[in-house]
Amino acid sequence: MELTENDIKALLAKLPALKTEIQKVIVGQDHILDELLVAFLAGGHCLLEGVPGLAKTLIVKTMSQALHLSFRRIQFTPDLMPTDIIGTEILEEDHATGKRFFKFNKGPLFANIILADEINRTPPKTQSALLEAMQEFEVTYGGQTYPLDKPFFILATQNPIEQAGTYPLPEAQLDRFLLLIKISYPTEQEEFEVLNRTTGVKKAAINAVITAEEIIQAQELVRQVTINEDLTRYVSQLIRATRPDTTGVAYVKEWVRWGAGPRAGQALILTAKARALLKGRYSVLMEDIHAMAPAVLRHRILMNFKAEAENINSDMVTAELIKVIERKGAL
Repeated sequence: MELTENDIKALLAKLPALKTEIQKVIVGQDHILDELLVAFLAGGHCLLEGVPGLAKTLIVKTMSQALHLSFRRIQFTPDLMPTDIIGTEILEEDHATGKRFFKFNKGPLFANIILADEINRTPPKTQSALLEAMQEFEVTYGGQTYPLDKPFFILATQNPIEQAGTYPLPEAQLDRFLLLIKISYPTEQEEFEVLNRTTGVKKAAINAVITAEEIIQAQELVRQVTINEDLTRYVSQLIRATRPDTTGVAYVKEWVRWGAGPRAGQALILTAKARALLKGRYSVLMEDIHAMAPAVLRHRILMNFKAEAENINSDMVTAELIKVIERKGAL
């Protein structure tokens, strides 16, 4: 069904309302919420990175309540097996005929929003079980394919400081995450407000403001947002400039081991379109690309050993590239 102009306006009005509902519980973290909503509108998955106690789990849970979608949390542990998240076949008996048969019992992955808590605590075998789900929106078991519910959104969390007993995600799986979102400590005023809100008896009631069908419509609308050829060319230049073998930027040659692949360009354009829509616009501006570039490239630019020793990170590379490409034009 094609949306009318009034339908589109009503749909777009629900996006700020969605953020307002989440902010009933979540204090501050304004840009974090924006990036999560952008990823959701773009139909991608997010990896949230932050030290314990920064409300990563609470953000995801609150978001699912405001979205009126099914939500499952999977706590990743070293002994978690792929069948624990995908599901498994169980032997059942037909009481009428006495015949036995295998029935697929769906795992927690069959929900709209999945919180993969501490994803780096589980072995690669279980981590890789998410790959098909993330990319194809389906899982295969016993030679049969089972489609996942739509919309489907994986939000994975990981602790960046504790490395004992963890299994870092391989680059191929990191690339499947649309955004890597870093959550930092709250400001003094925000922390005061957190203490105020969470140590009493009053609890905020979260209202579901948008349905699954409306979310799918919004995701389709994102792809209709326009971007001119100059901005598309700029994105291409930006992505190609992250690669040491094709870049003309000395900063990249000195500090970067591997640059971003073509999926990064797709992610940057899609998230820029989603951000534009979230801001009530139907065309992408340069500010949308600059705003989304750090979260898109953060996990797709691999730094060399020298950079790690000097505390040079991928965000610094992205900032430098934006400055250089704006100043010099095409590289």
